[in-house]
Amino acid sequence: MKVCVLGLGEVGLSTAKYILSRDIEVWGYDISPNAIKNARDSGICNATSNWDEVPDAEVYVICVSTTLRESSPDVSSVFRACERIAEKNYKPSLISIESTIVPGTSRRVYEEIFDKQAYLVHVPHRYWKEDPIKYGVRQVRVIGAINKESLRRGLKFYKECLDIPLHIAPSVEVAEMSKIAENAYRYVQIAFAEELRIICEELKLDFEEVRRACNTKWNIEILEARDGIKGHCLPKDVRYLISLTSFKSICERAVDVDSFYRKWIARNE
Repeated sequence: MKVCVLGLGEVGLSTAKYILSRDIEVWGYDISPNAIKNARDSGICNATSNWDEVPDAEVYVICVSTTLRESSPDVSSVFRACERIAEKNYKPSLISIESTIVPGTSRRVYEEIFDKQAYLVHVPHRYWKEDPIKYGVRQVRVIGAINKESLRRGLKFYKECLDIPLHIAPSVEVAEMSKIAENAYRYVQIAFAEELRIICEELKLDFEEVRRACNTKWNIEILEARDGIKGHCLPKDVRYLISLTSFKSICERAVDVDSFYRKWIARNE
C-alpha cells in the first residue's frame, strides 16, 4: 500500500509519521520547502514539493491548512489538493479529508472535482501538540463518508490498517459539523472564563478561588483565563461556525469577549 499525505504541517507531519510507523509506504507533499525539510528530518524520506514525483497511491490523506478570508471560511486549499489528486489515476483510491471544513465541502469536492467517481471520507483531525499521537492521530476520531463503499474503505484503512478508534457519523455533513462545533464550544468555554475573571476583578474577588470553588461541583469545569484565545484552530473554527447562521450567536459574543479581554489584560498587567 502507498499512502500520500498532502500538507506536512504539524498535523500532516504527525499523521505521516504515524502511518509510517505502521510499516506503510508513505509519500508526503507540501509546497513549503521548510515543511519538506522538517518531514525528511523526521523520517519521511519520500517528502517532496514536486507533485510529479508522487506515485499513484491507494490512499490520499489531505491535511492542508484551511483559513479565513475576511472572516469567512476559506477552504480553497482543500480544493487545490483534490485537484492535484484528480490529475492522477484517483478512481481506485480512497481520499480522506482531515482538514477542517464547513458542511457541504466534501460533497462539493466529490461532485465537482471527482465527478462522483472517487471513494471519499472526512475524518477531521484532532491534535494536541503536547502529545500528537495519543491526543491527536490515534485518539477516538469521527468518520463520515460520501457513500457506503467509501465508508467501508475508510473503516478498513483507519481501523484495520492504522488501528485508530472511530465514531461513525451518519453522514459526511455531520462529521464536517462536528469538528468546527467542538472547537467553537471550547472557544466559548474559554471566553466565559475570561468574562468571569473580569467580573471577579471588578468585585475584588480572587478569580482562581472562585473557579476552584465552582469546580468542586461534579458537572462544572471552568477553564483557566490566560492571555487570550490564541493559536490557529479555535479562533478560526469559531468563525466557521458563525458563518453558518444568520442570527446573533453566542459564538459572536464570545469573540467580542475575547477581544475585550485581550485589551483588558494589556491595561491591567
